[in-house]
Amino acid sequence: MSPVDVRALLDEALPGATDADTEVPSPHTLFTPTSHRLALDPEVTVVRGGRGVGKTFWFRSLLRRKLRLIAAEEYQIGRLTRVSATAGFGADLEPGLYPSSSSMHKLLESGSRPADLWNSVLLVALGVSELRELPKWEERVRWTRDNPDARDAAVARADREAGAAGVTRLVLFDALEHLHRERAQADRLVSGLLRLALEMRLSTRNLRFKVFIRPDMFESGGRQFPDASKLSANAADLTWSTTNLYGLFFHHLGNRGSAERSAEFRAQREGWRNETVDRHLPPAGLLVDPGVQKEEFTKIAGPYMGANFRKGHTYTWLPNHLMDGTEQVSPRSFLSALRTAVNVTLGDYTNHDHAVHFEGIRRGVQDASGTRVLEIGEDLPWVKTAIAPLRGEQVPIEQSEVIRRWETGELSQKLEREARRGGIDDEQVRTGPRNPDAYPELIGELIELGVMRRRKDGRLDLPDVYRIAFSIGRKGGVPKVKAP
Repeated sequence: MSPVDVRALLDEALPGATDADTEVPSPHTLFTPTSHRLALDPEVTVVRGGRGVGKTFWFRSLLRRKLRLIAAEEYQIGRLTRVSATAGFGADLEPGLYPSSSSMHKLLESGSRPADLWNSVLLVALGVSELRELPKWEERVRWTRDNPDARDAAVARADREAGAAGVTRLVLFDALEHLHRERAQADRLVSGLLRLALEMRLSTRNLRFKVFIRPDMFESGGRQFPDASKLSANAADLTWSTTNLYGLFFHHLGNRGSAERSAEFRAQREGWRNETVDRHLPPAGLLVDPGVQKEEFTKIAGPYMGANFRKGHTYTWLPNHLMDGTEQVSPRSFLSALRTAVNVTLGDYTNHDHAVHFEGIRRGVQDASGTRVLEIGEDLPWVKTAIAPLRGEQVPIEQSEVIRRWETGELSQKLEREARRGGIDDEQVRTGPRNPDAYPELIGELIELGVMRRRKDGRLDLPDVYRIAFSIGRKGGVPKVKAP
C-alpha cells in the first residue's frame, strides 16, 4: 500500500470520538487484550480501571451473548458461555432496570438506605414479580425494606434455579461516577453496592456481581466498608501493555476501514484469521511480538521521531510519552494521539513519504495530554488544584520545593474550601485527598494516582501525559502546549 492509501485507511479506521463511551461493541470492534482475561471471569467481582481503559466497553460487551461467546472462546473461559447477564447500573437510561442518578438523589434525600436501594436493583434483575409490577423505584425500595424475609427467599430461589439450569446470573455495574454528584453520597452508594456484591459471592453459588469501577472510587468507598479487603483479593485491573496497544491498533486497521482498504492491509501479512463474516483476527506477530509490531509501525510512521535515532524510535516514543506514573497508557489516549497524528499529516504533510509524520505524533501526544488533564480535572478536581502551583517549573524537582510552593500558595486551605463547595448543585464531582494538611501524604497520593512519580534520587517527576498540559517543563522533553 502507498503512504496515501495507508493514510486513507488510518483516517477511516481510527475512531474520531475517543473521549466518549458512545460506541456500541460489535464482533468486528471486539478486541481481547491478553491482560484482560481475568477481568472477564464471572467469579471476579471488582474490575478496576481509570478513564479510557475499557470498563464501559466490557460492560456493554458482557451484556451481549454473541460477544460473550467470542470472549469465552478467545480467553478460554468456559463458564462465560453459561452466563445470563443483566445491567444493574450504567450510563444508559434504563429506568426499568435501575434508577437514574437523579432518582438516586431523590431516594437518598427521602431517607432510603443504599442497602435497600441495591437490593431492589438485585430483585428486579432476578425478575421478582412483586417489584417488576411496581412502577416507581420509591415503591420498589420501600417493598424491599419492608419485606426482608421475602427478599431472602427470592434470592435463595433464584440461586437454586440458576444452579438447576447450569448458569451464572451476572449483574453488571458501570459508570459509578454518575451515581451521585456529591462524592460523600457516591461513596455511601459504592459501599452499599460492594457489601451486597460480597454477600452474593459468599452466600450464593450462582448469583454474581461484576463491578467496573475507578480505583479511587473503590478505595474511598471501601474505607466505609472494612470487609472490602475481601473483594480486593478477588479484583482485577484493566491494564494495557505496549504490545496490547499496538495489537488494538492493527486490529482496527484490519477491521474498521473500508472493506477494500482493510482487505488490502490484511493481505500484506499472512496469518490473519477470518473468524466470522465481520471479524478478522491479526496474526500472532502483530498481537504479541514487539519486533513484528515495530517493523509494521515503521512502515506507517517511519523509524525515527526526526532525522535519526537520537530523536527516538516512533514505536517506543509514542507509548513512552503517554505513560502515567504507574507506567500505564490508556487505549483512548493512544488512539486519540494517533488520530491527531493522522489529521496533522493530512493537513500539513500530505507529501510526506510515510503515512504519518513524526511531528503529527508529537502533536498527538500534546493533545492527549490536554485531554487527560481535563479528564482528571472532572474526576478528581483537587489534583489540578495541587499541581497548579508548579506551573512554569522544571521537573525533576525536589520534594522540598514542591512543599514550599504549596505552603506559599496555602494549598491545604484551598482544598478544604473546594471540598466544602461540593454539592448537588455543583456539576463536578468534588472529592479531596485523604489528608490535605499532610503534604508528604498528598505527594504519596499523587504518586498512587500516577500523576507524579519519584525518581531513584528522590526527586519528583511528572509523566509527559500530565506535565505537558500542566505547563511544566523538562529539558529536552516534549514541549508544553502553547497558549492560543
